Amino acid sequence: MKSVYSERHKGHAGNVELVAGAIVPAFEMPSRAEFIRARIDEVGLGPVLAPQTHSLDAARRVHKPDFIDFLERAYPMWKAAGREGTAMPFTWPTRGLRGDRPPESIEALLGYYSFDAGATFVEGTWDAIKSSYEVALTAAGLIKGGEKSAFALCRPPGHHAGSGFMGGYCFINNAAVAAQWFLDNGARKVAILDIDYHHGNGTQEIFYERDDVLVLNLHGDPANEYPFFLGFADEKGAGKGEGFNVNYPMPAGTTFEVWGAALDDACAKAAAYKPDVLLVSLGVDTFEKDPISAFKLKTEHYPLIGARIARLGLPTLFVMEGGYAVAEIAVNAVGVLTGFEGA
Repeated sequence: MKSVYSERHKGHAGNVELVAGAIVPAFEMPSRAEFIRARIDEVGLGPVLAPQTHSLDAARRVHKPDFIDFLERAYPMWKAAGREGTAMPFTWPTRGLRGDRPPESIEALLGYYSFDAGATFVEGTWDAIKSSYEVALTAAGLIKGGEKSAFALCRPPGHHAGSGFMGGYCFINNAAVAAQWFLDNGARKVAILDIDYHHGNGTQEIFYERDDVLVLNLHGDPANEYPFFLGFADEKGAGKGEGFNVNYPMPAGTTFEVWGAALDDACAKAAAYKPDVLLVSLGVDTFEKDPISAFKLKTEHYPLIGARIARLGLPTLFVMEGGYAVAEIAVNAVGVLTGFEGA
């Protein structure tokens, strides 16, 4: 399996986030991608390619143009306002407040375009965002060119980013961009299987009223688990998208036996949909030792996940999302890929 990776992700480093009332170093750190990159070589998964340069046209197909423009100018605006360090939102429009009028100050814009204080900026953040996006599109191009599978080692991740908002370490929704790119380049239907512990709320929001992308999410119950507010089982899509959004919320402590049954059901739905391409939002924060998650999957389960996905027999693009047990992230993420390859 070919992988795509960019060293430019390292520019997004040293930032902080707000978690449970404390300002802490971001859990989403450069070492996550670096360990996975090293593991690819260690197991001989296949060649690792640098991304090709891409314009932002594909991003603007799934995100609002003003949002993409903001991402590029956020940190320069922060510095121009005399600020230093991490650019972090601290105020948000909410029920009863106007959210239809873009503000002008950087402090207000950070809140206007986000849903939490987890997607923060430092000097190198925009270049890392752009490189992650290019990684996803380059890997999509490999599938379009005839590869049966490919791995987009994206950092920052993307599945919490919606059409006009960032959050949860995510800025551009790499999987959504790749799905739209496939549709724009000949695919009739695409399925996205999100196996991250946290619900892919951005992916759901982007495709909720569409029938050309089936979105399947396995995740922690949003009644108690971040990002809350979306991901309940009764959210099935709207308009012509009704029936094409499927959520599998599961409680804290869920074991592989229960989680695996949900995966089987999601794979059956994907097979029935008959997509031209399958995208897997690959989060491995379902691991029992993940510091911000609460499922009980073990390292030996990740190759089984890859093997189950392989049985679908579909061209498959894996797009890296979450996973914060840094010591084990590489073994678990690459375990899914080797399980897929060996099936």
